[in-house]
Amino acid sequence: MFTGSIVALVTPMDENGNVCRTSLKKLIDYHVANGTSAIVSVGTTGESATLSHEEHGDVVMMTLELADGRIPVIAGTGANATAEAISLTKRFNDSGVVGCLTVTPYYNRPTQEGLFQHFKAIAEHTDLPQILYNVPSRTGCDMLPETVGRLAEIKNIVGIKEATGNLSRVHQIKELVSDDFILLSGDDATGMDFMQLGGVGVISVTANVAAREMADMCRLALAGQFAEARAINQRLMPLHTKLFVEPNPIPVKWGCKALGLGGDRYAALADDAYHRSWS
Repeated sequence: MFTGSIVALVTPMDENGNVCRTSLKKLIDYHVANGTSAIVSVGTTGESATLSHEEHGDVVMMTLELADGRIPVIAGTGANATAEAISLTKRFNDSGVVGCLTVTPYYNRPTQEGLFQHFKAIAEHTDLPQILYNVPSRTGCDMLPETVGRLAEIKNIVGIKEATGNLSRVHQIKELVSDDFILLSGDDATGMDFMQLGGVGVISVTANVAAREMADMCRLALAGQFAEARAINQRLMPLHTKLFVEPNPIPVKWGCKALGLGGDRYAALADDAYHRSWS
């Protein structure tokens, strides 16, 4: 459930900027058919920072409905205000999600003790498994391994999405947590190496447009077949790079649309010729 290729799912929009139910179903069906282990609904790639609170909740519930038990759904529930993160998390307590992905508070840049108290408070308001999410390039806040180690002692904090791209973090965190604490990469470009060092999966942007390849790579890595997994990853490296030529999720939403999976709307780009060059 919390291993393998977990897609950080885009939130497809129609031409009016509303969530596109038809495209969302296509995306979910695509991941079910291609071996994706689970879906993260409304994480960074799902535009958690820019959806309204109502849209945020509605997208997660729509994803659950359309998944219909065929694939586990993890809800993105992070916020930079502790009370807001608690409220989002409580909304999904009895919804059917298998866990929550909770990002470090962004913009207000708390101390390490502040981070500990923030995540501790959230965990106290739910029985759902909590996956910490560290992405300092987005939040301006880096949760250090020592803080992760403290939080890992809380019963329902079960893992972390570590998206720094710093592979030394795998060893540093593993030294401070129990063997059953889940380490997931949040950086496609280094995800293969992360797994070889002891991670158990990738929460992937690339999986939105290369679901089978990411699922196969993670499956092989989990089986210890690293040469075969690395061969797949080498083929994916140009795609990993192209999906970040503009801020995520602009390129991946364009890719989903090009594959007939996404909605009609994606963020405006400066030059049509430029974005055509991605293909």
